[in-house]
Amino acid sequence: MLLEDKNAIIYGAGGPVGSGIAKAFASEGARVFLTGRSQDKLDRLAKEIAELGGRAETAVVDALDEDAVDEHAAAVADDGGIDISLNLVKRGDVQGVPLAQMTTADFTRAITVGITSTFITAKAAARHMSERGSGVILAFNSGSAHGSPMMGSTGPADAAIDTYIRNLANEIGSTGVRVVGIWAAGIPETMTLEAINSVNSQMQLDENALNGILAHLDSLRMTKKSPSLTDIANLAVFLASDRSKSISGCFVNATQMFAS
Repeated sequence: MLLEDKNAIIYGAGGPVGSGIAKAFASEGARVFLTGRSQDKLDRLAKEIAELGGRAETAVVDALDEDAVDEHAAAVADDGGIDISLNLVKRGDVQGVPLAQMTTADFTRAITVGITSTFITAKAAARHMSERGSGVILAFNSGSAHGSPMMGSTGPADAAIDTYIRNLANEIGSTGVRVVGIWAAGIPETMTLEAINSVNSQMQLDENALNGILAHLDSLRMTKKSPSLTDIANLAVFLASDRSKSISGCFVNATQMFAS
């Protein structure tokens, strides 16, 4: 197993991407520490993982609360160490609105929440990992910093995280800690009507419109097929494992929509 006896903290584990990656990590032997704001969601996920033979522990942790993150990270570090840290906290993105027409609050929220939660969680992991001389900090966004029209606050928020991850990797690489990101946009299993409508309350799409979006995304891929949640989870496993020990300071493009 690629992650046997590794300890992995996942912030925002209750969402679809977090759940998929948590299950993949656990299936590869990792003990997953699931954090989020909803104890019920975390408990349901932990139960699913346990039924599949994996190991999972839960804790309600606000990734924007530095003291809470530090306290939880210290507890995991004392319980075998932190080998993997992944932030998947929702940012409150707004899309489908021209930048010239967005409110300041809608524009800045995703940037502020995204870079703050990424900074707090990565910093906590980096301190403990650097002391041990090993570990992997993973980041995740849509890769929209490359210039995606009508993506609203998502592009600038992604850009802030991209830059931070690369700079952090350069600063702590000599301690043996890797920092790697994944670009993935439009994962079909995560694109529910509720999820899409949440980024723009004026959209309110129906099933036909959703199917049209998914088909359009497929057409934009280099392979003409969108990556599945399993594909993304397997990539996260690989990047977190020793098989990718030479990869750091970059983002792996799982979206296939533009050159990286």
